[in-house]
Amino acid sequence: MGDMREPSLDEDGWRLLNAEERQQTYPGSFELPDLRIRNALTIGDYAKLLFEIGVSGDETDEDVVERMWVIVRETLNGRYIGVLDNKPDSIAENDRLWLGVEVPFGPEHVIDAQIGDVESAILAAKEPLRRWSR
Repeated sequence: MGDMREPSLDEDGWRLLNAEERQQTYPGSFELPDLRIRNALTIGDYAKLLFEIGVSGDETDEDVVERMWVIVRETLNGRYIGVLDNKPDSIAENDRLWLGVEVPFGPEHVIDAQIGDVESAILAAKEPLRRWSR
């Protein structure tokens, strides 16, 4: 992401999975939108990403994968900053990965996309719960 830091399990407790690599590893597990679409998201559009989340329980530390929607807030040199539009199922409410937190991502992370609407444009313009450092 140029100079922007990618999320990491160690530092953030979550990271994004590369959907292109995942599709090559598990062909047929999901269809990716055309690269043209993934490269042309605009502010207010929805993108579904694969989040790997570190979950610590009493017995184990395991990583779970959740598919969640973000809304594009910014576009930066072929990369995006989105805001999370889902509450993760596998973790309790927190300020690092929750509804309204900024998420940096690229076209390679997108497993689904939808054109934005009035509601998503409003959410994209709101102050996020937590900003991602640029």
